[in-house]
Amino acid sequence: MQAALAAALMTTLITGGCGTPGTPLPPSLNLPDPVTDLTAVRTGNQVALAWTMPRKNTDKLLLKGMYGVRICRKDAAEDCAVAAKNLMLAPGANGEFSDALPAGEAAGTARALSYFIEVNNARGRSAGASNVAQVLAGEAPSAVAGLTAEVRKGGVVLRWSADAQQPSTTVIRLHRKLLTPRKDAKPKEQAGLLAPPSEPLEQTLLVDSGGQAGQTIDRAIDKEIRFGEAYEYRAQRVARVTVDGKALELAGPLSAPVRVEAIDVFPPAVPVGLAAVALAADATAGPSIDLSWEPVTGADLLGYAVYRREAGGAWQRISPAQPVVGPAFHDSDVQAGHSYNYAVSAIDQGGHESARSNETEETVPNP
Repeated sequence: MQAALAAALMTTLITGGCGTPGTPLPPSLNLPDPVTDLTAVRTGNQVALAWTMPRKNTDKLLLKGMYGVRICRKDAAEDCAVAAKNLMLAPGANGEFSDALPAGEAAGTARALSYFIEVNNARGRSAGASNVAQVLAGEAPSAVAGLTAEVRKGGVVLRWSADAQQPSTTVIRLHRKLLTPRKDAKPKEQAGLLAPPSEPLEQTLLVDSGGQAGQTIDRAIDKEIRFGEAYEYRAQRVARVTVDGKALELAGPLSAPVRVEAIDVFPPAVPVGLAAVALAADATAGPSIDLSWEPVTGADLLGYAVYRREAGGAWQRISPAQPVVGPAFHDSDVQAGHSYNYAVSAIDQGGHESARSNETEETVPNP
């Protein structure tokens, strides 16, 4: 009996004992995850690549140390050409590389040029290529020459030398940089509801022919400037090509910069529609003439000045030193039987005054 119990106990210990090893796991190959956010932008004959290095390997373990990056460039059916290899970067780092195109890739008609990268472990192995980033190979558009900028009342007028040899699919991209950012800008919640929104430091403006074939583009106007600020402009020609249903751009080199100070030295528009109506004296008031005109539009309009002359005499301002706010004026300093000529001008917040309007004449009736 005791022998049977001992045998059963020994069997239990052998089959169900603690610490029995399971199936052995394969060793980690430490292959970095493939890059998924590769981007490529061509300017002139340089292609700027950017991506984010992976943080984990294919086993979902955090990467440690430095990892080599191999960059490939592929034109159509040709084999991959190594643009760079063994760039050493840390996990999670922002990768950047500028590829100078070989002469063959920077010539000829526009065509797709693909880039991809591989991140390798210490043994030179990767988990595969990144996403593909495409640019256009071929001859880049010519540089923009003769760029000038002139401040007008309606904005900054930009002009450049036209190039009739460029195809109709080529457009002009203007790059504007604000040179006078506000250092004392208050947070949005403190600025108040009427405060203008902050101006971006950099903006772009695309200028095309408006669909008119054969039209040469040589000028544009930037209406979004703010007076009192300084700006820098650069321009480049951009060719647009559709490859396999995907719209791609090929940008030429940036022009030399031009700088301009947007100083408002421009008076408001001249008022129009001036009309005068005479009122005879009555028991409660003496004679008078009521003037009205169409309001002048403009964010910086301060008001109006009213002028009068009699019998060909000299013009005299009859409105107060502070400009009249609305497009109307009541002249009570008149005499029955006399004729008067009137004109009005507009004044902005900078103190600039427009030319006087067309004059109008009115005669005060006798009682």
